[in-house]
Amino acid sequence: MIELSSLGPDDWPVWRDLRLAALAEAPYAFGSTLAEWQGQGDREERWRDRLGIPRSHNVVAVRAGGPVGMVSGVPAEQPDAVELISMWVSPTVRGQGVGDLLIGEIAQWAVQRDARTLRLSVMPDNRAAIALYERHGFKDTGEPGDLLPDGVRREWVMAKALDPVVSG
Repeated sequence: MIELSSLGPDDWPVWRDLRLAALAEAPYAFGSTLAEWQGQGDREERWRDRLGIPRSHNVVAVRAGGPVGMVSGVPAEQPDAVELISMWVSPTVRGQGVGDLLIGEIAQWAVQRDARTLRLSVMPDNRAAIALYERHGFKDTGEPGDLLPDGVRREWVMAKALDPVVSG
């Protein structure tokens, strides 16, 4: 059984372990790199600050006492929107609905915040993530995302309208 747990700044060691695992296992999926979060970038204060983003919702999925996935919801630039960031599911549980649970949790949290839109950015080559997001009603916004390190391609920006009665 998968359980979801919210994290705050004091839970930084759990988030740190998951985030470093995510960056090591799926470097193609993130704008950040493992190197940026190791060495001098690996500081308790930085991890606490990441979990302490005002009005954020940081969640881990736990199975058999161990974390197997993560996601955050943070305020977006638009006042009626929130952004889904830092999503990752361990390969040991992919295809078992963990991603669905994490997206549903952030969508539900967004609705409780009176958000009308849930946004995210995804790497253009991450077909599995794009398929997951499309199953949840996300669509390409046509907006240019952040420029990728190759200096040519950009992240793909997706969004979905939120139903104030039904989320997920």
